[in-house]
Amino acid sequence: MTAADSLLAWLRVRREADWQCAPALQRIPPGRDGFRSWCEGPVRRRDPVRAERLLAAHNLAREDAVRQSPLNFALLAGWQRQVLAVPEAPLRVGDACGKGGRERYGLTPHTQADFDSCLNETTDPDIPLAARAARAYLDVAFFHPFTDGNARAALLTLVHVLVREDIVLPEVGPLQTTRYADDPAGAADLATLIGVLNRRRH
Repeated sequence: MTAADSLLAWLRVRREADWQCAPALQRIPPGRDGFRSWCEGPVRRRDPVRAERLLAAHNLAREDAVRQSPLNFALLAGWQRQVLAVPEAPLRVGDACGKGGRERYGLTPHTQADFDSCLNETTDPDIPLAARAARAYLDVAFFHPFTDGNARAALLTLVHVLVREDIVLPEVGPLQTTRYADDPAGAADLATLIGVLNRRRH
């Protein structure tokens, strides 16, 4: 039996979640860059080449944030070419699976346009920034646009959304827990966690 489409489940949760309850973020003077520290620490210890590729993609994502480049699939694909060290990072060509097959992410002729539409909402001033960053992270996770490296793409996207508004988290490790498409409480919890990390100084 084919698993239900988890992307559709996420889009339903996305519409119904109370994003307005997300905490306000504080523009605290920059201290430690949590993404860079994560790359230089546990990622580099495990795989130095992977760390260098992630750092290069992180630099691109931050530069694009400073330029206020529109967030869309094409922008993410540029970062993903660095992450995977490939000449092209196209949209996947079929359904994708995750979490040992528990989740399936469907593909339609409208998937890329729907993805871009969701990413475009990261500039919506009526949604708290923590919610926009969390939602963008989950958009990448559940649209699952690439054949590989989607978790890394999701984290880069979250960083980009925050840096556009002068927020740099001092820690990113706690963000990387398993999340499920049909879990509205988990989606809200991610926004709350961004708020907690925003107030954590090292």
